[in-house]
Amino acid sequence: MTGIPGFSDPEVAAAAEHLPVLEDTLQALGVSEDEIRQAQRLHTLELLVIERMVLPAKARYDLAEIAAATGTSADEIVQLWRALGFPMPAAGEKVFTDLDVQMLRTVAALLETGMVKPDLAMQMSRVIGSSLARVASAQIDAIAIADEDDGLTGGDFANSAATLLPAMPMIMDFVWRRHLQVAARRRILREGDPDHVPGREVVGFADLVGFTALSQQISSQELAQIVNRFEAIAYDTVGSFDGRVVKMIGDEVMFVVDDDRRALEIGLTLAELYEADPSLSAVRVGLAAGPVLEREGDIYGPVVNLAARIVGIAFPGSVVVDEAVHAIAADDPTLTWKPLRSRRLKDIGRVALWTVRRADADEEVPEPPARPRSRRGRAGRSAATRSRPGGAVPSSG
Repeated sequence: MTGIPGFSDPEVAAAAEHLPVLEDTLQALGVSEDEIRQAQRLHTLELLVIERMVLPAKARYDLAEIAAATGTSADEIVQLWRALGFPMPAAGEKVFTDLDVQMLRTVAALLETGMVKPDLAMQMSRVIGSSLARVASAQIDAIAIADEDDGLTGGDFANSAATLLPAMPMIMDFVWRRHLQVAARRRILREGDPDHVPGREVVGFADLVGFTALSQQISSQELAQIVNRFEAIAYDTVGSFDGRVVKMIGDEVMFVVDDDRRALEIGLTLAELYEADPSLSAVRVGLAAGPVLEREGDIYGPVVNLAARIVGIAFPGSVVVDEAVHAIAADDPTLTWKPLRSRRLKDIGRVALWTVRRADADEEVPEPPARPRSRRGRAGRSAATRSRPGGAVPSSG
């Protein structure tokens, strides 16, 4: 190992022995020697393998040429390309491949049939682009983590990439079909429910207390582990009660569900699970119900703003709901309710709020302070985030 010219560190030398495997892979993909040498200097050979393996077709067209090849105007291609989230090429830059020609021709054919309107095509392009961009980013991050943790050699990586990359389209196609089926079934059940109010949903937020301060005191790897654990609990819990995670917003999860009682179960379970997890601090949960607008996978409307304001005043470990949610489940014998003092929420006004807990819970979560306090973080499972009646004012994430 130490006999390799230019290397003295045994680990670096061991890694260098596997460079030819990646180099051979890249050369087979038609990558120039100059690009390979540059990737070696930047320690990005693995990423270069992915870049060329995942889209091996040669870039042959600039914007004007692909417009001519597809019969689609340059302006329409630019609009679609931006909606998908791709960076625009410079004038005359050849970045488009034969696969891009095929895709654009397919889109053009769909538009010509009239079955897909231009506005809908752009909307769906934004959804698809943003969703798959997140998938791609997560995969690149996962490769970096695996390389650090498992010490993958060049040969291991090349073999894994050759196996996994072709499998991903099949996996994503299956997952998409399953999600489409679930969405259709959910809409069928919703429309068949005589008590369902069209457009009415329960929106919830769960905010991890003390996250901001904690993130400044730990390493990036430790932070990633906490975020992964936080997200895992959120997705598992919300999905268990037929809810949908709308998005993760830093130290907060936003979810939606079309049934008030299931929404309460999600909120209470989240509070319990985060409280019991030694690696995480408590969460505060806010729920509000009413009409919402669902667009491009996101949720909009006054109810979203109300739920976001509610979680901001909730005490760590508590679940606070608006009157609409309370009215539906007020007679549930398994729940205990406590009215809060009337609160004036920013940009909303004065609203009636309730805390809810299980009837068999050992302790009662205290009412949050009437006046909003300044946001200040407390790391980890501090006394402030765990205080009970008579304890400190909750810190904010």
